[in-house]
Amino acid sequence: MTMPVWLAPVGAGYPDLLQKFAIYGLFATGFNILFGLTGYLSFGHAAFLGIGSYTAVWTFKLLGMNPVPAVFMAVATSGVFALAIGYISLRRSGIYFSILTLAFAQMSYNLAYSVLTPITNGETGLRVLESDPRLFDAVDSTDGPLVSNLFGYDMSGYPGFYFCAVILIIGFYIAQRIFRSPFGTMLRAVKSNQNRMNYTGLNPRPYTLAAFVISGMYAGLAGALLCITDPLAGAERMQWTASGEVVLMTILGGAGTLMGPILGAGLIKYFENIFSAFNDQVLNQIFGFLPDFLQTIVVAVTGLFVGEGWHLTLGALFMLIVIFLPGGIMEGVERIGRLFKRSSGDKSGQKHAPAE
Repeated sequence: MTMPVWLAPVGAGYPDLLQKFAIYGLFATGFNILFGLTGYLSFGHAAFLGIGSYTAVWTFKLLGMNPVPAVFMAVATSGVFALAIGYISLRRSGIYFSILTLAFAQMSYNLAYSVLTPITNGETGLRVLESDPRLFDAVDSTDGPLVSNLFGYDMSGYPGFYFCAVILIIGFYIAQRIFRSPFGTMLRAVKSNQNRMNYTGLNPRPYTLAAFVISGMYAGLAGALLCITDPLAGAERMQWTASGEVVLMTILGGAGTLMGPILGAGLIKYFENIFSAFNDQVLNQIFGFLPDFLQTIVVAVTGLFVGEGWHLTLGALFMLIVIFLPGGIMEGVERIGRLFKRSSGDKSGQKHAPAE
């Protein structure tokens, strides 16, 4: 909730970026319930992100601009689709499962982009119009753009961020309860040794299917939040790149940890929005204190890693984390914590050592 204050010094305190931190943090938290606990790697979770977005916009168009019904409808719809896709995909495991989920996501993208144009509005994207029924608030029409609102507050800017932050906190609490429940223990058993579970007479499939559905509902909720803060749904949210992005977020932060995916989502969105804005003009201002010949060289080299080259920096960072911190950012945090405990323990031991 205090993110606008302590992120302002690094240029990330503006509401649009804060909303993305909360929304994609929720998306990655849900994905981590499937991948982090069961080890099943889905390359198709963007399908549920798109389904949640389309459902939210249609809820706005039919019922009104209140975000609460849109949230519930998006979660329910994405859960139904996750049940259907998971029931088929979970008949296979490993790379075959991953390819099946990717295939379903690309099928969903192509359907939204072309075949289902009457429902999705194709490449133009689906938006709320003044002519829509909006049963509960059509009389409150204004000449400005239609924005979702709750108790008189437009869900844009900081109010939109706080709404997303509250949903993230609730989603995090639910994920925490799942991780610490007997159900979470069963999911870890699936990841550890599924064959051994079969030998003991336990059928792992209901557990993995439940994890898949819950994870899909989280993704649908994130998709709804994207439309609550900006009432527009497009097929591009279902592309395989969006599915790959949530995988990167989870691995960078630390798969199987609670805070890791949220940190990974924040890191990637920071790179995407801050580093990508560092063009030559900005770099020349930063390195303006250098002599002209040296400034030109430094700007040319730095420009390879920021601006349009921010993916190169992210790729290098991802490579370093995978090599030196296989457990992600959270492994680094744990190592630092152990170092501090060790140093404080050594000091306390020296302090209380008996004099000879």
